[in-house]
Amino acid sequence: MRKTIIIGGGIAGLCSAYYLVKEGHQVTVVDRSNISGGASFINAGYLTPSHIISLAAPGMVTKGLKWMFNSKSPLYIKPRLDPDFIKWGLLFKKSATAQRVEAAIPVIKELNLKSRDLYESILDTLDFEFHYGREGVLMVYSSEEAEEEELHLAERAIQEGLEAKCLSKDELLDRQPVFSGHVRGAVLYECDRHITPNEFMQNLKQWLLNKGVAFQLDQEVLDIRVSGNKITAVHTTKGTFEADEFVLAAGSWTFPLAKKLGLYIPVQGGKGYSMNVKRETGITMPAILTEAKVAVTPMQGFTRFAGSMEFSGNNDYIRKERVEAIAGAVKKYYNDIEINAGEKAAAVSGLRPVSPDGLPFIGKTAKYNNLTVASGHAMMGFSLGPVTGKLVKQLVTDEKPFMDLSALKPERFR
Repeated sequence: MRKTIIIGGGIAGLCSAYYLVKEGHQVTVVDRSNISGGASFINAGYLTPSHIISLAAPGMVTKGLKWMFNSKSPLYIKPRLDPDFIKWGLLFKKSATAQRVEAAIPVIKELNLKSRDLYESILDTLDFEFHYGREGVLMVYSSEEAEEEELHLAERAIQEGLEAKCLSKDELLDRQPVFSGHVRGAVLYECDRHITPNEFMQNLKQWLLNKGVAFQLDQEVLDIRVSGNKITAVHTTKGTFEADEFVLAAGSWTFPLAKKLGLYIPVQGGKGYSMNVKRETGITMPAILTEAKVAVTPMQGFTRFAGSMEFSGNNDYIRKERVEAIAGAVKKYYNDIEINAGEKAAAVSGLRPVSPDGLPFIGKTAKYNNLTVASGHAMMGFSLGPVTGKLVKQLVTDEKPFMDLSALKPERFR
């Protein structure tokens, strides 16, 4: 039985463990936390084939500079003299061209559609239970400018064969009467789905435990032992662990760990926030409030309000002004729904691993023949969990991947 160590217990790491266990591997998951929080648990839970435009899109650099000193803005960059972040920013700027975005569309679409199908396959296996909503996702806008942009994106999505429907204000209010008169309309992406992330992660983790997966938690990887072109072991704050294969799925901590191996895999942590409201809201459909970049999701027993992209380093510090910005958008877009002081005080954050070109890093490295990388998914991490896990399993077992991974090479920025 081959032994595999997965560094990272987020959605990519646990889905990789899921498929490797099914292949008969003996799996150990190493994580710096106890795998009970972070981006994989607190995200909006969307499976989004509709999100075909990468984060590194034309105009994002300009917006970032404009919003840089406004800590309430949807995209906030804390000014700091960090050479690694500056280099990452220059790579982001280089990637943010219409040509590169166009080239990324079929890759992002294929990843998302395959992952959505794999979620449904996992559901059909009855390995473990999880909430799975098929109502689609609404892109709700309140301004003429946003309406024009969203209708243009919907047109492109339809060209790509995705199910999208444009709703007038009256049609939107008929479906979701809780919206305020402030809205102009929406695009309903019927191709999208939603899940309760913390439930999925907890149940997947328990299934893995039941299958004999070893979890080495609350320990930081201090060093990685190498012999020639192979990794032989990882040294943590609590011990040394040897294996035949290694998977680097460390999310926002991928960059420093890759650096220990002499690899340049530029990932920066993009912080997101979320709040749960456990009282009745009347919200029955997931929605993204486009101008505010706030996601609203009805989950199992609560409604989640999430959003923000903050580049301020790898930390879990909660900026109250960003929490207030999310709460303010909710009050503006919905009738009689206000996040109260207690719910704001319970706000949590998580770090999304963001690559410079908006595409994840999935693949083997040229330098080490027993290392597979799975990171850099940004805001699509939860959406792409199963497809990432399936691809990792295929790479680790030397199967031919079921899609072309040339655009996702881990060492494409070296």
